[in-house]
Amino acid sequence: MPDLLAGAVGDTMTLPDYYADFERHFWAIDAAGFWKLERQQTFQEPGYDSWEAFARGEWAESLRLLEAGRADMAAYHRRIADHGFTARRVRVVEEPITAYLQWELHALRIRDECGGPVRVVGPQQVKPLEDSGPLPEIYTLGSAVMYQAVYDEHGILAAARRFTDPDLIARCRQVIADLYDQGEPLVDVFTRSVAGLPAPGTQRPA
Repeated sequence: MPDLLAGAVGDTMTLPDYYADFERHFWAIDAAGFWKLERQQTFQEPGYDSWEAFARGEWAESLRLLEAGRADMAAYHRRIADHGFTARRVRVVEEPITAYLQWELHALRIRDECGGPVRVVGPQQVKPLEDSGPLPEIYTLGSAVMYQAVYDEHGILAAARRFTDPDLIARCRQVIADLYDQGEPLVDVFTRSVAGLPAPGTQRPA
């Protein structure tokens, strides 16, 4: 398949501008909903207390902090439902599962249980889409806007690209939705491949 973004590069935004723009558009999402695709297998999330504990090698504390945020996550997704849309995600999972992804799948399990459905696909599902390289980290907000997350060499979010072409947004949303339909419910993957894993090794922040 050709480049999913068809050569479009979008408008690069600094993180403060992106956060403000995202918040403004997120709560105005129309019936098309929110669709997110996560492709990379390793990131860093400095500033997120659970990830910080994970990065220090404090696995039990990291999981405790995720559970401590469950009520806020449930309230967040109730607010989304009150606005008339659903926030769906597709997570690409390769095996062996990276230490970061082991942590993130615990976080996504809570999100999924709190009303933010997550489906999992493997490399075989995305291979036909990756003739031009790995799929981008993208998310569509209704019909109006799409963002691509831009990460630095350490896997830390550094910027975002914003797209407003309705045809591009519709095409990318359909690709994510198709992967979602092919995907396996997160709970099944978690039970089979994640729940029994030993605590991961220390992931020191860059």
